Amino acid sequence: MAADKQSEAKVSSMDENKENSPDGGLGLEILQIIKESQQQHGLRHGDYQRYRGYCSRRLRRLRKTLGFKMGNRHKFIGKKVTVEILTDSRYLLLVLMEAERAWSYAMQLKQEANTEPRKRFHLLARLRKAAKHSEKLEKLCESPRVDAKTKLEAQAYTAYLSGMVEFELQEWKRAMEAFNKCKTIYEKLASAFTEELAVLYRQRVDEISPNIRYCAYNIGDQNAINDLMQMRLTGGGGGMMAEKLEALITQARTKQAATMSEVEWRGRAVPVKIDKARIFLLGLADNEAAIAQAANEETKEHLYETLLAECRDTIQAVKEELKNEAKQRERSSDADNGKVSNLQFLHSYLTYIKLCTLVKRNESMAHTLQAKLKEPEADENKRGPRPQDLIRLYDIILQSLAELSTLQGLEDDHTFQKEVSLKTLVYKAYRCFFIAQSYVLVKKWSEALVLYERVLKYAKEVQSKAKSLNNSLKELPDVQELIAEVNAEKYSLQAAAILDTDETAEVPSQQQVKDNTPLCERLETFRFDPTLVGKQPNLVQFPPDFQPIPCKPLFFDLALNHVAFPPLDEKVEQKGKGGLTGYIKGIFGFGS
Repeated sequence: MAADKQSEAKVSSMDENKENSPDGGLGLEILQIIKESQQQHGLRHGDYQRYRGYCSRRLRRLRKTLGFKMGNRHKFIGKKVTVEILTDSRYLLLVLMEAERAWSYAMQLKQEANTEPRKRFHLLARLRKAAKHSEKLEKLCESPRVDAKTKLEAQAYTAYLSGMVEFELQEWKRAMEAFNKCKTIYEKLASAFTEELAVLYRQRVDEISPNIRYCAYNIGDQNAINDLMQMRLTGGGGGMMAEKLEALITQARTKQAATMSEVEWRGRAVPVKIDKARIFLLGLADNEAAIAQAANEETKEHLYETLLAECRDTIQAVKEELKNEAKQRERSSDADNGKVSNLQFLHSYLTYIKLCTLVKRNESMAHTLQAKLKEPEADENKRGPRPQDLIRLYDIILQSLAELSTLQGLEDDHTFQKEVSLKTLVYKAYRCFFIAQSYVLVKKWSEALVLYERVLKYAKEVQSKAKSLNNSLKELPDVQELIAEVNAEKYSLQAAAILDTDETAEVPSQQQVKDNTPLCERLETFRFDPTLVGKQPNLVQFPPDFQPIPCKPLFFDLALNHVAFPPLDEKVEQKGKGGLTGYIKGIFGFGS
């Protein structure tokens, strides 16, 4: 929080410099101030709530600085900024921040309105409030004290917010007029001032252009849809326009879906009765063309993700219909379980599209990483791409191909199975190549050489099988280039291995011998062992090993059975002669 306040203080001091006009009049760099404030306080990550809090704190500081407080703690006294008190450009900034606060709250409510539709009413109220503050700012700028540039920027800002209000109300004609006015002013300003400011003005024009095209399409200009599609390819129309553009494309496809009844794949015509599947299949060719024409990798990745998301939703809808069909089959007695139904074949077709798109996306990412691998590392401390990253991508590709070979209804299609096995061999060769390169990095020369030989084996196998399947190799990576690259890498590997052997040969042989024999057992042999002067010298073996010792003898009394004991008859007879006297003595203890 303290860091945020310090940054806000710095921005405030910088804005004070932007609020002074060189000709002595009042001036305000409206677009530059709001763009910098938005980027530094949350809008870089789409956090409108944080930006709204910044606007509130900024307003409080401005009122305190200007002595323009709305009463005190106990009573509210409303004040308005009028032309008469307009002696400082910070009064203009005060009104601008009020408009920005209302606009940021409206954008926050727009995000929340996706799950809570009732908030749309509050959203419209805040947008109208922002437009009202901007109109107030424009009226203040009509004063002769304000310079011409600030007047033009205030008019453009008012036109922009008014256009946003009409756009949300779906008043397309009035919204288009407001956006066109804003665009015209910013284009004129861009041509009249420095390049630094011109960049900001052109960025605003680029933000407004998709809205103008969208309004034109809704008014009835059918050519505008082509412009919107082109903006989608170049990554334009972000933020608020992105969702509306996707909805527009879906709406256009829905109108065409009524004419589509079936699709043909692998020599079989399949009727398409599910509306979601029709819409998806109609837009498939457009999506693939958009991916092929994408301006950069980021846009291409976004289009791939959009296509995969649509495909997953369509597959889920078909699965629901499959469940209903299975229940109907259970009820009917004449069900044919041997033949794949049209709905199951449609599910296999959609799964095929999804898996092929996954393969193409991962292959595109692999090409990007390969290009980065060949580039020299600019920063040694920053981790660049490694061959292990490519191995993971090719693992996913091979997993997708394995799922392709098990699609229902294509088990007996031998041509399809051969195509899948051929693709599997190609991607196995590339995966093996990058595993070999990862071994080269850790100087495991023999393992890398064996893997390079395996790559050549896969590549030759592909070339031998590809003669009967020429059409299948059009979309696959060139195996001949891989063979040439492997041969070059083999020579480099052999040279590196020889150099590494020469380096290790220069080390004395005594240092390379690793023997765990203690010093006390090898006193007759000299060997240079630096561990003897270390913290844990290997002098003796401790604890010592166990040694065998003689067992304690056991003695057995074998002569006992052969010993003749002396007779004891005499002693027994003497004990029996006592009679009554002896008995009495025994009782009273006299004889003891």
